[in-house]
Amino acid sequence: MNANFAHSEVEISLIGNGVNLLALKTQLSEQHNTQIVVRQFRDALSIQASAVHLFIFDYGVVITWGGGSELHSNELYPAIHAHVSDEFKAIAPERYHFKVCEESKVNFVDDVLTIPDSNTLTLLAVSHGLAQSTKLEKFEKIAESTIKDNAFLSESLAKTGKIPLTRKALSKLRGALFCTKSDILLHFNLLDTPEFFWEHPEEESKYLAVTKYLDLTPRVELLTMKLATINEIFDMIAAEQHHKHSSVLEWIIIILIAAEIVMYFGH
Repeated sequence: MNANFAHSEVEISLIGNGVNLLALKTQLSEQHNTQIVVRQFRDALSIQASAVHLFIFDYGVVITWGGGSELHSNELYPAIHAHVSDEFKAIAPERYHFKVCEESKVNFVDDVLTIPDSNTLTLLAVSHGLAQSTKLEKFEKIAESTIKDNAFLSESLAKTGKIPLTRKALSKLRGALFCTKSDILLHFNLLDTPEFFWEHPEEESKYLAVTKYLDLTPRVELLTMKLATINEIFDMIAAEQHHKHSSVLEWIIIILIAAEIVMYFGH
């Protein structure tokens, strides 16, 4: 199905950690709105309404073709956000201009996206790349912030040979690092080639053109390196915890031996 867009703009929004696509699809179906066409494609929901075509991904990204402003003026906006988990409210959407050129390949020139047609499968193939890039950017920022916030640990260890934190503070920091690392690794498979292309391999070249322009592969490799750095910080804190624990045990043993000697000579 081809779409007739009111605006030549595609908007990419990260709205939360996830979206319950089944519940959203059920709600929209129960509304019996003949102006809305809803289709499910594995991890994405396609919603076509008048001159706007949306793709909602279950990992919290919404791609709006034809102008995002119309999304706020109808029932779609509150319906989508009602099924978002861990909603983000302060992340500004990213926008690109696009144009449809028949018999042209998908390509980016000066941030202007060219697509060969506006049928649903083409838009979804391109949307997969745009959505993954936006989710990856979120992971990148989390990893960078984590490394930056904990840089003082290695600096202190290099200068003084120890980390100036209590055992409790180290435990809390170690737990926070574990949560950060686990959250990214849990969703890392989102950055693989989507399963959608198993069923529609003829559309994969369009997706690959977008991921190449957005440097998805080298960015994923760099994120992997950052995760390795976070893991090293995690191991360093674990070693320091073990050292502090061992030191406490050593002092306890010394005190017990000293007390036993005092009691022996006291008798």
